[in-house]
Amino acid sequence: MQTSRRSFLKTGALALAGAALLPDNLLAADQKRLQRVGVQLYSVRDTMKTDPMGTLKKLADAGYRHVEHANYVDRKFYGYTAKEFKKVLADLDLKMPSGHTVMTAQDWDTSKNDFTDKWKYTIEDAATVGQRYVISPWLDESLRKDTDALKRFMEQFNKCGELCKKSAMKFGYHNHNFEISTKVGDITLYDFIIQNTDPALVAQQMDMGNMFSTGGVALDFINKYPGRFESLHVKDEIKVAKRADGDDTESTILGAGLLPVKEVLKAASKKGGTTLFIIEQEAYQGKDPVECVKIDLQIMKKWGY
Repeated sequence: MQTSRRSFLKTGALALAGAALLPDNLLAADQKRLQRVGVQLYSVRDTMKTDPMGTLKKLADAGYRHVEHANYVDRKFYGYTAKEFKKVLADLDLKMPSGHTVMTAQDWDTSKNDFTDKWKYTIEDAATVGQRYVISPWLDESLRKDTDALKRFMEQFNKCGELCKKSAMKFGYHNHNFEISTKVGDITLYDFIIQNTDPALVAQQMDMGNMFSTGGVALDFINKYPGRFESLHVKDEIKVAKRADGDDTESTILGAGLLPVKEVLKAASKKGGTTLFIIEQEAYQGKDPVECVKIDLQIMKKWGY
């Protein structure tokens, strides 16, 4: 996880998304047929700011058919309303099965015992654009140290799952690295989140690269919680000089780093319950970001995805 990514999340410039729980009969079918590979648009964040249409076209031309957003601000995706962005995607033969927007404790109105209108609009726009998973990729620092508040927030996760279900979507959570380094009693915060959310309502989107810097092992979590990781952020990581935030890793081209990416993909497919594989590369070692994710997709295809 890059420092810029953390700052990006904290300032709320992140995004929204939604995703429907696949029907039971489909989940029981050949999972290989259901697998989808996409790209997290944060990977190409700079050009998505200056030329979203052109960047999406380059991704479509590279062979991508699914994207995951990281920008939902004032009810717009990269400057487009939900209806407009759905058309932009459709014109390029793209779909957006998931996206990121941070849900906070303040999105629940205790006086009304209901979600705020702002959060309801978030879910509504996710449904309009055709997404299947609404994924929150952050947990406020104040909640990490207050077990009672954390339990209430997990209840809010489940309630959001119920809200999303009304629109044939599913709520989800995306990890960074603090979920591994932070302890709740004698378990990690990530264990706590998984154990205190209803799998029928809350999906887990594991980021195999983010957890690496604090000792998290993706295979261990897949084996410990089979079927819980409906979505996976596919990353490889290299070691770098330690930065100011203490992190000494960054992402790189798939297969060029230290992670057993192919082994994780295989386990996620067979045991993790994963049907959505989202490529994300946040650092490029001097290469062009769009070219990097093109190569990443080619490697995934070579691996059979």
